[in-house]
Amino acid sequence: MNITVINGTSVRGVTYKLKELFLEPFRDEAQITEFYLPKDCPDFCVGCKTCFLDDEHKCKDSEYIQKIEKAMLSADLLVFTSPAYVMHTTGAMKAMLDHFGYRWMPHRPAKEMFGKRAVIITQCLGAGDKSAAKDIKDSLSWWGISSIKVIRFRFLGDVKWERIADKKRRSMEDGVKSLALKMKNIDYSKPVHTKIPVKFKFLAVRSMQTDLGKDNPEYTDYKYWKEQGWLDKKRPWK
Repeated sequence: MNITVINGTSVRGVTYKLKELFLEPFRDEAQITEFYLPKDCPDFCVGCKTCFLDDEHKCKDSEYIQKIEKAMLSADLLVFTSPAYVMHTTGAMKAMLDHFGYRWMPHRPAKEMFGKRAVIITQCLGAGDKSAAKDIKDSLSWWGISSIKVIRFRFLGDVKWERIADKKRRSMEDGVKSLALKMKNIDYSKPVHTKIPVKFKFLAVRSMQTDLGKDNPEYTDYKYWKEQGWLDKKRPWK
């Protein structure tokens, strides 16, 4: 089993602790690849649109992006972690997700994503856990992922793990461990069934790509969809 983890911060705080608790049951049998942001994706997308209009490998940050994408495409389980910063995901996580705009459904989604499972782990001091998780979930859904489990926590008091109230800390530990065991017991040889909301997005974009191709048959995204056979009867799910 392969697990790819995208850590939205390099800080080893509460989110890091929750992530470590989640991964613990997998460590003896899974190959785990981790990326820590911003170290493993240090630069912002500048909106040059090279990935959209030409080739994602020509992106100025392709060295980082393609390494992350390769790990994600080969993974059986994707894990995204991020504390809430000012009510949203970390800037480093947002910067990385921006780089994968070309993998959104209206452009060139990877067929491998449609059968994957993902987990989002987030926490906040006071509020922002829900919006932080949504920032990540929006991208995953538009990549084609149907099975996205979200576990989020909010608490008051100290931001240090060991200083969180005992009752709250135990509750967080129990919640993460419970989710980990559920995910561990899944048969990952069977791809996830693609759900209706993702299929709806795909079919809506398929119609858009068909229209775009009539006006410009050389349009990069249209050519990709046509090569995949998605404008005919083929679909990225089974």
